[in-house]
Amino acid sequence: MSFDERTPVLVGVGAVAQRLEDPSDAVEAVGLMAEALVAAVDDAGAGELIGRLDQVRVTKGTWGYSDPARWVADEVGANQARSFLADVGILQTAVMGDAAAAIASGSVDVIAVVGGEAKYRGLRASIAGVDAPDTDQGGAEPDDFVTPHGMIISRAEIDTGLVMATHHYAMIENARRFADGQTIDEHRDVVAGLWARFAQTAAANADAWFRDGLDASAIATPENGNRMLAWPYTKWHNSQWNVDQAAALIFCSAGTARALGISSDRWVFPWAAAESNHMVPVTERPELHRSPGFAHAGRALADHLGMAPSDADHVDLYSCFPIAVRTQALEMGIDVDRSLTVTGGMTWAGGPLNNYVIQAAVKLAQVLRADPGSTGLLTSISGMITKQGASVWSTEPPAEPFANIDVTDAVAAELQPKPYRTGDNEQAEVVSYTVIWGREGPERAVAIGEFPDGARTLLVSAVPAVMAAVVVEEFCGRTVTVAADGSFAPAD
Repeated sequence: MSFDERTPVLVGVGAVAQRLEDPSDAVEAVGLMAEALVAAVDDAGAGELIGRLDQVRVTKGTWGYSDPARWVADEVGANQARSFLADVGILQTAVMGDAAAAIASGSVDVIAVVGGEAKYRGLRASIAGVDAPDTDQGGAEPDDFVTPHGMIISRAEIDTGLVMATHHYAMIENARRFADGQTIDEHRDVVAGLWARFAQTAAANADAWFRDGLDASAIATPENGNRMLAWPYTKWHNSQWNVDQAAALIFCSAGTARALGISSDRWVFPWAAAESNHMVPVTERPELHRSPGFAHAGRALADHLGMAPSDADHVDLYSCFPIAVRTQALEMGIDVDRSLTVTGGMTWAGGPLNNYVIQAAVKLAQVLRADPGSTGLLTSISGMITKQGASVWSTEPPAEPFANIDVTDAVAAELQPKPYRTGDNEQAEVVSYTVIWGREGPERAVAIGEFPDGARTLLVSAVPAVMAAVVVEEFCGRTVTVAADGSFAPAD
C-alpha cells in the first residue's frame, strides 16, 4: 500500500527498570528516562535519530525536575531538541497524538516521548533513613509546558477529605455494583476475578514489576499485608506506583524512517487518536458508573477507521483500578471476558503515575510487531475517569491519514454536572459511598447523597455501627438524614 511520506510512524521503543535494595546504587528517574531513550534508538537501529530529534516530550511525574526533557536530550546528545513537559492532568493519549499530528503536518519530523519514575528508589531510601535526591536543575524551564485547565476534584470533595484516587474509584465501583443489581458478594468476586486475570498476564510478562500471579481470593481478602484502603478496594486492587520504571517512544515521518534505513519490521503506525477533556467531578456526575467520554471517543475512532475499537486484536485498557477497566469496556462495547491488557496492568506490571500508557505503548508495539497486520487499542485516563483517551495502532499503514480527534465539545453537551449544595435536617438518597480505612481500621464512611431537587451533597459518618453495616449490606439507594455539619444517619 502506498502512503504519504508525512505519515507518522513509531520506529523505536524502549523500556527500562531497576529494583535495587541499596538506593545509593540506583539511578534517579531522569537517568532511567535517558536509558529508555537510548534503548528506543537501539530498537529502531538508527543512531542518526538522536541528531534528528526535533523535540523530547516528557510526562510530569512525582519528581521535582523543572525541565527533565532538556536533561534527557543533553544526556543522549540531542542538544538541538526542544524540551516539552506535559503536566499531570494532560492525557498521555494527547501527548502521543499531538506528536503524531505534528509530524503529519510537517512542522516537526522526529519526536521522542519519554517518562518514568524512581519511587522504589525513594522508598528504599526512606526505609534506610538516607537521602536519594533528584537532580536540581536550578530553575530551568522547558521550551514548552502544557498544563490542564480546571480542577479534577471539586472544592467540596477536598473539604470532605475525598482526595485520594482510591476513594473516588471505590465510589464509582460501588455505584456500578448497584447499577448492575449485584449483591456485595457477587460484585466482590467479579472484580477480583478480573484482577486475577490481569495478574496472570503480568506473570507471563518479563517486564512486569509483580509476577506472583495472585488469585482472586488473595486479591479480595484483606489479610497478609493486603489491607483494605477504601471499601471494596484492598491494596491489590490499586495501582502500585512504588516502581523504578521508564519508557520512551520515537516517532518520525515515514519518509525519514525510509531515508534512515529503519527496517519496516520496526514500524508501528498510529492510525488515530481520540480524546475528551471535559471535566466533571465525581460527586456531580449524573451517573457515576458511566463515562460518555469513552463512548464518544470509541465512536469517533470507529467513524474514522471503519473499525470499532472493540474489534482490535490486542487491547490494553488503562488499569489504575478495576472500575476503570470495567467502565471503558462498558462504554466501548468491549467483551470484559477477553484479554484486556498486554502488560498485566498498573497493579501488577507497575503503575508509574503519569507514564503507564507510554510503558504500555512499548509493550503493545512489541506485541503488534510479533503479530504483523494486527491492530491494537491503547487507552488512557486522567483523574478519576475525568478525561478519556483512546488510540488505535497497527504494523499496517492506515487506510486514511492519521486523525487526532477531540470529542470534548460533544461530551460537554451530553455530560451536564449536577448542582451541589449542603443540607440541614433534610433527607437524601445515597448515590454511592465508601468506607475509608486507616492502618488501624475503618475511619469514616463517605457518601454522595442526592436531594429530591436533584442537587448532590457529600456526607460523612464515623459512627462504628454505620461503617460496619454499609460494607455487608447495600447502602446505595438508601435514604439518609443530612445534618448541617455534613454528617448523616440512616433514615430507614
